[in-house]
Amino acid sequence: MTDAASFPKADAVADELPRFTPLQRLIHWLMAAGIIAMLFIGVGMVSTIAATHLTLVSIHKPLGVALLALVIIRIAVRFRYGAPPLPVDLPSPMKLAAKASHYAFYGLMVAMPLIGWAMLSAADYPITLWGGFNLPPIVAPSRELHALLWDAHRTLAFVFFTLVLLHVAAALFHALVRRDGVFQQMAGGARP
Repeated sequence: MTDAASFPKADAVADELPRFTPLQRLIHWLMAAGIIAMLFIGVGMVSTIAATHLTLVSIHKPLGVALLALVIIRIAVRFRYGAPPLPVDLPSPMKLAAKASHYAFYGLMVAMPLIGWAMLSAADYPITLWGGFNLPPIVAPSRELHALLWDAHRTLAFVFFTLVLLHVAAALFHALVRRDGVFQQMAGGARP
């Protein structure tokens, strides 16, 4: 079993690592809660035809649009402030995995709401937000395109869920095993 003693430089590195800005942390945790909610709402939507389905749909659409707006803000903030460096002693494959997973996250956070919006546009369904405001369609109505986008949205939701699980596992690995400060960069709190 691996323990913190296996990583002798980890504690020294943890004190040197800067953190994400408070704004970055706020957006991260708002989006994390929204994305987890979206994944479970999506499962609930496709698993029932009861009256609950309409309630879930009425939450799913505006929450997806809100998450799209947040990810655009998040990307702008990330370009403005960057990200703290990973520990220098982190193995190269782990650094590559961290970088690749973040690109995948950003890609999915942008793609999922856009695919959902296009899917509903192709089905000629309105996307009603708060106050009765409807988003304009972004594609022409098409049964074939709707079916294709529905499959893509569903498949990418499973990919997204898997990526979330891997992200949580990596966060726990950094917090409990490596104790290298990576978890605190986003979570805040005292350094290990």
